[in-house]
Amino acid sequence: MKAIRRFTVRTVLPTELAAVGQLAANLRWSWHEPTRRLFASIDPVLWNELDHDPVALLGAVEPSRLDALAHDGAFIAEAERLVADLESYLREPRWYQGLADAPARIAYFSPEFGIASAIPQYSGGLGILAGDHLKSASDLGVPLIGVGLFYRAGYFRQAIDRDGWQKESYPVLDPDGLPMQMLKEHDGTAVRITLALPEGRALHARVWKMQVGRVELLLLDTDIPDNGDDLRGVTDRLYGGGGEHRLLQELLLGIGGVRAVGRYVELTGTEAPEVFHTNEGHAGFLGLERISDLIAEGLSFAEALQVVRAGTLFTTHTPVPAGIDRFDIGLIERYFSTELLPGVDVHDVLALGAEDYDSGDSGVFNMAVMGLRLAQRANGVSQLHGDVSRGMFGQLWPDFDQDDVPITSVTNGVHAPTWTDPMMMALAKEKLGTYDTAAADWASDAVSDAELWAVRRRMREQLVQDARQRVVAAFEEEHPGATAPAWMHNVLDPDVLTIGFARRVPTYKRLTLMLHDQDRLRALLTDPERPVQLVIAGKSHPADDAGKALIQRLVKFAQHPDVRERIVFLPNYDIAMARLLYPGTDIWLNNPLRPLEACGTSGMKAALNGSLNLSILDGWWNEYYDGENGWAIPSADAAGDGAERDALEAQSMYDLVEHQIAPRFYARDADGLPRRWLQSIRHTLSTLSPELSADRMVREYVERLYVPAAHSRRTITAHGLQLARELAAFKVRAAQQWGHVAVTHVESGGVQSPQVGDELKVRAHVQLAELDPSEVLVEVVFGRAGSGDDLAETHRRELVLDSNELGQPATFVGTVPLERSGSWGYNVQVTPRHALLANRAETGLVAVAH
Repeated sequence: MKAIRRFTVRTVLPTELAAVGQLAANLRWSWHEPTRRLFASIDPVLWNELDHDPVALLGAVEPSRLDALAHDGAFIAEAERLVADLESYLREPRWYQGLADAPARIAYFSPEFGIASAIPQYSGGLGILAGDHLKSASDLGVPLIGVGLFYRAGYFRQAIDRDGWQKESYPVLDPDGLPMQMLKEHDGTAVRITLALPEGRALHARVWKMQVGRVELLLLDTDIPDNGDDLRGVTDRLYGGGGEHRLLQELLLGIGGVRAVGRYVELTGTEAPEVFHTNEGHAGFLGLERISDLIAEGLSFAEALQVVRAGTLFTTHTPVPAGIDRFDIGLIERYFSTELLPGVDVHDVLALGAEDYDSGDSGVFNMAVMGLRLAQRANGVSQLHGDVSRGMFGQLWPDFDQDDVPITSVTNGVHAPTWTDPMMMALAKEKLGTYDTAAADWASDAVSDAELWAVRRRMREQLVQDARQRVVAAFEEEHPGATAPAWMHNVLDPDVLTIGFARRVPTYKRLTLMLHDQDRLRALLTDPERPVQLVIAGKSHPADDAGKALIQRLVKFAQHPDVRERIVFLPNYDIAMARLLYPGTDIWLNNPLRPLEACGTSGMKAALNGSLNLSILDGWWNEYYDGENGWAIPSADAAGDGAERDALEAQSMYDLVEHQIAPRFYARDADGLPRRWLQSIRHTLSTLSPELSADRMVREYVERLYVPAAHSRRTITAHGLQLARELAAFKVRAAQQWGHVAVTHVESGGVQSPQVGDELKVRAHVQLAELDPSEVLVEVVFGRAGSGDDLAETHRRELVLDSNELGQPATFVGTVPLERSGSWGYNVQVTPRHALLANRAETGLVAVAH
């Protein structure tokens, strides 16, 4: 008989163990190894069975064990020491507190957060990145408040059936069994957030709060009696349901999230956010809610938009248009022709998300386009992805060169304390004096090659043991009552070169590229002298049958008797699996279709543990590969079609493994050590660990984006919002006049026969219409002139006003330094100028000489 309802009864800890309860309430345990060791010591077997969830552990452990711990002086002393350490961590000034004029608070909105395996509110890289962002913000003292949704079933649990086909199940989570508390009003009742819907209906949500170190995370939940059955299910599953269901989730996240933050600020008396960070387009509606609030203060929509833009950052994570949420225009019109956003006209909303460019679809509302129009600052998540994004969204700035499109990049990072194996951290502490592996001197003789290799082997052995357990458990789940075959207990070998591959399974990530030549792969796996083994994991979206077919094909190959002990597919890829998988691999494989990998942080996590990467030059690897930290698979961009490209790139991958990677791994000296391989490990740890850290990433966000955004917002709101009115009026006037602005003539001279070191004088005549010369920025853009006179490696110099006679074009003058030999060229560009514009392309208006 099955229960009709499932719930969690929280344990009441003995008074002596109050410190243990305090430690479980703050999610710092998810990355703080001493705290994790304390919980593991309560019941190591149960700790592992419950996915390292201290709340579940304390509810499941036998009362007699708790009673014994309550009388264990050493255990109590350690728990109290860790609480004192936590309290110090929460109070003490950290990096951020040393900054001058930084934002008082930043709100970080994301549709998913991957913090711990026991809290499955993530599907893949976006959520893991968001979780790592919160953790590093906490470590650095950044006053972040996270905002998301609480999904009752989270993302699905994956199993593989006898035919190799992915099956999904959705275990329901009980919030009472998780380390979070309900946000309550002063009278003890639950905070309620309400959104007006069409047909006079309303969507209600309560708010949960998780403490992630120093960072608060607010999660909205619609599974409450105030809603009818259909609306209770709005937060049922991550990325579940169709268009309208997804729209309701995103309305709740953006609009409801801003309201939840406002209520939290009122209840706690803390600072309101100065900056809002929209992590992907799903949360984009947050800007409209803030506009509605400003309209209530007397601003027009256009004026309120300037204030909102000033304090908003939009991060895009997708390199393909298909990855962007787009809703039917009619659906958006229906939802916003209500009291959902008082004072906001539906036509203004539609204009923000309109694909009003040549290749756009007039029938859809584009969430990423809205996100870019609502944010004064935007970024991609690697250098290459920033360039791809400037190309993908360049039509929003149609007259600008791609390099001038105002989308920068901040390369993702990963939270080192979460993803570095405890054995690696222990080695760094014992031999190099620090748990901070990113700061450790891995070139030092204090760590011998033998010690480093021993730790690397133990991590590989740890992965092998975990993989065997998972393979056996998966078989027994699919074959109830049957005993797993003996060979399953012997899959993989802790002394064999181990290659890992794990990620979501859309087709562009090419899970099965390794199967392109099965005979070649079989030969690599079964080589008698230099064998290779593969550990693979990944989930396909429930609606993606093409991705599921890739998994099925791989699983069927892995079942062949001659290779089944050398290649395994591990179902239900999650944080718990990943924490053993990344450190246990010698090589991390990534072979997407370039340039479709925005960043790809799994290889970063492997590198933090001394694994080497074998990857297409895409995402982060494109900027960090240096020839010593791994291998680059050459991209066959010039191939005639996709099949030829796959064949060429697979061949290169096989060749690298067979002729370079395996020989280096198995080349041992008299002491049995692969000295050349260890040299690459040391180099990877020394050079990549600091760069790949989420601490570096968060510092970049703070210094390059959060602080400037806060300054812009303070400036535009400094004088009773008058500057917002002035900026909105300036943009309207500039747009009206721009059709009459032109560079009518350009002259150059001062150099007879140009030589390196000369300066070319430039004079530009510019028709300004009714704009003042101070309202335009006139620049000479110069660089190498290539084929078709395209400029490359460009530089800029501002031209200054020389004359402005009535009825005549204004004249601007300046010089071009000739610093290098070769073919040179220049042009003159004019854009609107205003102190509150963040960049020259913000208005989308430009004039160039022809």
